[in-house]
Amino acid sequence: MKDQEKFMKRCLELAKNGLGLVYPNPMVGSVVVHNDVIIGEGWHQKAGGPHAEVKAIDSVKNKSLLAESTLYVNLEPCSHHGRTPPCADLIIRHGIKKVVIAAVDTNKQVGGKGIKRLQEHGVEVIVSVLEKEARELNKRFFTFHEKKRPYVILKWAQSKDGYIFPDAKIAQKGLPFWISNSYSLQRVHQWRAEEASILVGKNTVQQDNPKLNVRDFSGNSILRIAIDRKLELSHSMNFFDGSSDTIIYNESKDEIIGQLSFVKLDFSEDIIAQIMQDLYEKEIQSLIVEGGAYTLNSFIGSGCWDEARVFRGSQYFEKGLKAPEIDAEQVDKEQIDDNLLCIHKYN
Repeated sequence: MKDQEKFMKRCLELAKNGLGLVYPNPMVGSVVVHNDVIIGEGWHQKAGGPHAEVKAIDSVKNKSLLAESTLYVNLEPCSHHGRTPPCADLIIRHGIKKVVIAAVDTNKQVGGKGIKRLQEHGVEVIVSVLEKEARELNKRFFTFHEKKRPYVILKWAQSKDGYIFPDAKIAQKGLPFWISNSYSLQRVHQWRAEEASILVGKNTVQQDNPKLNVRDFSGNSILRIAIDRKLELSHSMNFFDGSSDTIIYNESKDEIIGQLSFVKLDFSEDIIAQIMQDLYEKEIQSLIVEGGAYTLNSFIGSGCWDEARVFRGSQYFEKGLKAPEIDAEQVDKEQIDDNLLCIHKYN
């Protein structure tokens, strides 16, 4: 069992290389082991490209060893034809007799069918080796397919005494009140490069005129989303600069203009649930909610969130706009210069 965990850890290490690059596919790594030695390895590098099992098998120089080898992979091999052929068939064709899997793929297109296909062709299949770690790695993928919504990350910065914005009188005096330091801001851009979408409320767009793009970190552009019920935002703002796909949730119209989409919602009903349904239908697997306080509290109140990333600064505001409050376990923390980053998990 320890050897199995050792080789599965390598699969997970390889899989992480695909973070932010393989969306909407899961991150998958695979190794081929012969006589307790890794003779081939690979990971899924880009959606539409070869899967991890294909890369691992292709990397084995002496293909005659495959029939005497064990293949390890952190997610169940696919059994259906998508943009690439089924990995289960490739494993069978090369005569591999044993496959060790961390987690079953709960996507309805797979859902145990890959395991069944392997077993029907005489392959010994071992499942649930480092399953918890494998599900954590692909938390976005599993949340999307099991809860029918994106994985939701709440993010904000607050002063040491629990405010996200100072009293108006303090702000008017021009006193500095920026909470996040430059290192924290770079981390935020890294997160944006790793996720599929980012959402803010109308007030945040009006007050901060954010670009909500990826600047201080290498990565793909992110889908930008704002809630603007009465369509009051000026199109001269950065949010409408056409640099990336953008959605405006509103109560008036459905319309698409280039990269800008207006999506009509019923504001007399549960807005968060409607947004989650729309993003699910658009196959958006993850969402960062950056503010403001009303929007963050709406997600918290709905119970529709999975993780909160909170920067706690060194300043004291004494008065101002109170930061959201959450009742959830703190699972990690990190000191980033004068900021303390706290990570909370819901349930």
